Amino acid sequence: MGVLGGMGPLAGATFAARLVQLTPVTADQAHIPVLLRNDPRIPDRSANRLSDGPSPLPAMIEGMQDLQRWGADCVVIPCNTAHLWFAQLRDSVSVPVLHIVDSVIQDLQRNGIHDGPVGVMGTPATIQLGLYQDALRAAGYEPLTDPDNVIRDLSMQSIAAVKSNQDALAFAPAAEAVGRLTDLGARAVILGCTELPLAIPPVRRNEFSVVISDSIDALARAVLDAFSRPASASQAAG
Repeated sequence: MGVLGGMGPLAGATFAARLVQLTPVTADQAHIPVLLRNDPRIPDRSANRLSDGPSPLPAMIEGMQDLQRWGADCVVIPCNTAHLWFAQLRDSVSVPVLHIVDSVIQDLQRNGIHDGPVGVMGTPATIQLGLYQDALRAAGYEPLTDPDNVIRDLSMQSIAAVKSNQDALAFAPAAEAVGRLTDLGARAVILGCTELPLAIPPVRRNEFSVVISDSIDALARAVLDAFSRPASASQAAG
């Protein structure tokens, strides 16, 4: 399994750890071999899409091709905003690439949420450019985002706290954003930036009255599903 990390570095490392923790095994040797390329020098994805900052695409493609060259049979990208370039990244390699949004929709269904309003938290670029909204509508959901930018700002406070290793400051704004989406009628809330699951860790999710869909765990479970299928089915996943 190849993991294009570094966006941010803690999210990539946490994905690798969660993949291990979610794998049902009784011996080290039964785990999936993982190659984590955790290079944080990739330019900021939101800054490029919203402020004409330097493009992250060449660095991301270089990382994808490194992973394939090093022997990855399949690749994941534990960064939601990077999926705005998904088609180019998928086409830069000849191995399957799993999509984080597809993984989250599968996670919603796994949790019994098959339709209705679903809240989405994420970076400004992810929200403004509709990464989740279009896919959710196609799957029969009603995406809820942010009528007044308050949820966006709260999400970014949490994301910034995680990126600066101030996890203690990350929970409160993220929790407030979940509460606001719940008040808007959400049946579930998607943590659609891979820093947000670090702001609201699994041990605290029972504090909320809605299903919390964690994009890190959803992607890890998609990996487990892909690696449990026969090779021909796994190839089709790309």
